[in-house]
Amino acid sequence: MSGPEAPTVEVAVALRDRQAVVRVKLVDGMTALDAVEASGLLRSCEGLGGRPLDLGIYGRPVPPGERLREGDRVEIYRPLQADPREARRRLAAEGRTMGPPASDLRRR
Repeated sequence: MSGPEAPTVEVAVALRDRQAVVRVKLVDGMTALDAVEASGLLRSCEGLGGRPLDLGIYGRPVPPGERLREGDRVEIYRPLQADPREARRRLAAEGRTMGPPASDLRRR
């Protein structure tokens, strides 16, 4: 019979072709940045290292020094590839939209 499981947090990042989620043991006083470093995602995911990190907990932006609680999910945000408003303007000028054609929506 095993004892109670150690408290954990998750660290998640959405990459262009996949999502990576790593569970990390929560230690007393752990910050969002500590959890990211402990996850190993900075080393294993190309393009994350070498720049200041934008972090959040369940969609709420937080500073790297934010203290974590059991069950938190730290999210690593990547910079946008394009301004969504500008992308919509460009597509509208071409007569296109960001979603499926309206005819596809009616068939559902």
